[in-house]
Amino acid sequence: MSVADKLLKAAPAITAGEDRPQPPARRGPRRTAEPKDRGVISASDRKRPAVKAWLRIVQTILLVVLIVSGLGPLLWAAKASISPSNDIVSDPMGIWFSPNEWGNLLLAWNGARIGQSLGNTVILALGSTLSTLIVSVAAAFLLSVLRPRWGPWLSGAIIATLFLPGVVSFVPLYLTILDMPLLNVSLQDTFWAVWLPAGASAFNVVVLKRFFDSIPREYMEAAKIDGAGPMRILTMVVLPLSRPILGVIVLLSVVGSWKEFLWPMLVLSNPDLQPVSVMLPRLATGNSPLSVQMAAVFLTIIIPVVLFAIFQKQFLRGVGTAGGVKG
Repeated sequence: MSVADKLLKAAPAITAGEDRPQPPARRGPRRTAEPKDRGVISASDRKRPAVKAWLRIVQTILLVVLIVSGLGPLLWAAKASISPSNDIVSDPMGIWFSPNEWGNLLLAWNGARIGQSLGNTVILALGSTLSTLIVSVAAAFLLSVLRPRWGPWLSGAIIATLFLPGVVSFVPLYLTILDMPLLNVSLQDTFWAVWLPAGASAFNVVVLKRFFDSIPREYMEAAKIDGAGPMRILTMVVLPLSRPILGVIVLLSVVGSWKEFLWPMLVLSNPDLQPVSVMLPRLATGNSPLSVQMAAVFLTIIIPVVLFAIFQKQFLRGVGTAGGVKG
């Protein structure tokens, strides 16, 4: 007897009286739910010629208003930066027909020392961003991944600082900068006076911790099984998965450092170290012509606008994917 015959003989016979599995009943075509109207105007009204024409008119008007309100001030500042001071004062909206004076930009760059101030601003922004990343990543990794016993107490203390106004900490922070504890040195008129306080950002720590919490723990457990330590888990697992939120924090830190005014004015009294946010008010109170002041303003605002225009896709992508990690 073959093996197939033995298997057939050993298998239980199915009698005619036993219930046999019935094939699934055929169902009719599924009915898809009709899309509901979510706007003020229904889909049927949008097909009418009169409604369609009015919609195009309203959309065109809104588009023109948005373009004028968004690009209008920037274009006016650009034209004012190369216009004579008399034309700016006498007829601000008529400068479009005034002759161009390209020398205003050169005077603002060299004479008003805007070029040096922009260099100081870039140095301060890069240092503040690096300080923010180091402190925020370390604190968020400690609270989210390492999870020490005293982690909840530290997390609560960090969140509590969000309820304190920033002005309240200016006096003790300024006294600390004048006389650093243990080191007994003064950081006045040094870039460190701006870099170090920038790292103490409770908001960035909270945002990074929430993102680290959304990373599946299985990734870290697998890395531990492979013999990875905490630093390797941070550099090989956590940071590569956190690129979107890190990009957002970098851009926010750069923008925040670029427009910071009060703290750099307090700790950087030397004009050779001051950023453009502090140099522009000093330029306005001086004897510089209005055209040179407008040229300095235009040179100051054009750089952040260009940077955002270049990296807007990465910024928007980072904001959209900052809520969690896809499995």
